[in-house]
Amino acid sequence: MRIKARTIGCVVAAIMALTACAPGVQQSGSSPSGPVTVDFNAFRGRHMTYLYFTDGPDLDATKTAIATFEQATGASVDLQVVPYAQLNTALQARIASGTAPEVARVQDWHLYAGELLDFTNYFGKSYLDEFTDGVQATVRDKDGHMYGVPSDQTINGPFVNVDAFAKAGVPVPDSTTTWTWQQFIDTATTVARANAMRSALTIDVSGNRLSTILSQYGTNLIGPDGTTGLDQAKGEQALGMFDGLLQSGKVDKDFWLGAGTNYRGGNDPFLAGQAPVYLSGPWQVGAFAKSAPFRWAAVPNPCAARCGGFPGGKAMVAFSHSKEPTLGAAFTQWMNRTENQREIDLRSSWLPTRKDLVASGIRYPAHASDMNLFISQIGLTPPADFTDEASPAYTGAANALIKEFAKVVAGQESVADCVRTLRAQIDGIIKATK
Repeated sequence: MRIKARTIGCVVAAIMALTACAPGVQQSGSSPSGPVTVDFNAFRGRHMTYLYFTDGPDLDATKTAIATFEQATGASVDLQVVPYAQLNTALQARIASGTAPEVARVQDWHLYAGELLDFTNYFGKSYLDEFTDGVQATVRDKDGHMYGVPSDQTINGPFVNVDAFAKAGVPVPDSTTTWTWQQFIDTATTVARANAMRSALTIDVSGNRLSTILSQYGTNLIGPDGTTGLDQAKGEQALGMFDGLLQSGKVDKDFWLGAGTNYRGGNDPFLAGQAPVYLSGPWQVGAFAKSAPFRWAAVPNPCAARCGGFPGGKAMVAFSHSKEPTLGAAFTQWMNRTENQREIDLRSSWLPTRKDLVASGIRYPAHASDMNLFISQIGLTPPADFTDEASPAYTGAANALIKEFAKVVAGQESVADCVRTLRAQIDGIIKATK
């Protein structure tokens, strides 16, 4: 798909002014070719490909940003959209055939290790510091090479049914609220009973969402050093607590049993008024704004040993064996400048990855307070969560978590045995990804 350049008026003029300040000769890098000079005024008439998968409203925002980049630089960008399920296959095939795109949006850069540009060789070793501490860990290797630019992220967190809270006479927690898991569940239970709801809490059947609870109880599936991070005692405490909610009916046990070992979203029970609290994330905001039959709000995560949510994220990577690697690096840096990332985020309902945008917040056109509450959870989320989620072994470990925990819910295995088995499985998954 070809994105044609179009006039953006004063926006383009501002961008053109910014390109005059773009990085030139870089700090020393460690690639065989040494530092690379990037001249944003030298790309007129050049062409590049951006392989992309979309989460929804971000596609139009990305097209608009690309059109502005084309107008500002004179380069042309071929935006090629593929389903997420086909992304890795498509990229591996193109790499093997010598037709790698200049840039791709990915979830895990490790799959393409050895094929990617090190952005520190283009924009200096301090470039990584423009991004939050958590996402920095997701795009660098152990030697400090930066193989991706964090473009967007998510943080798990709860929503509440404001109308149900009002009927129960329970105040809705605000952004300054700090509450324990016990207070979180007690509050949800009170609201559920006052509204004759089926359960107190609904949560996606997801290894990522369960990782939120593990983190809050002080442990992770993958440790910061890349080894098994799941602590036996803390894992038992976290999963034991959640199993207790399932067995007592405070979380719908039938809903979880019905999902088996597959992902299942808890949005339907929440929207149907079957539970007053839903643990999910900011990607639900747009859908709730259109379809929720009641007032709702995002609220802070509960705390146990730790606070915060659990992340997910995407990065833009540039390929060293593409036809225009320097143009690919320049495009990636440009798309993630403060003004450009802010514009994409507010149009897409994405959370920013840049330190300055996390600090300032973003004036989203709708439900800004809810989106900025999720942003506020980024700084509370432990750095270990980001390295956990970014590990090549995380997806396999999260899938194993759901499968093994399903046995606990069904009464086929104790929580202690579940954690013990998971630790062994995760160790094997880590070894298989090396």
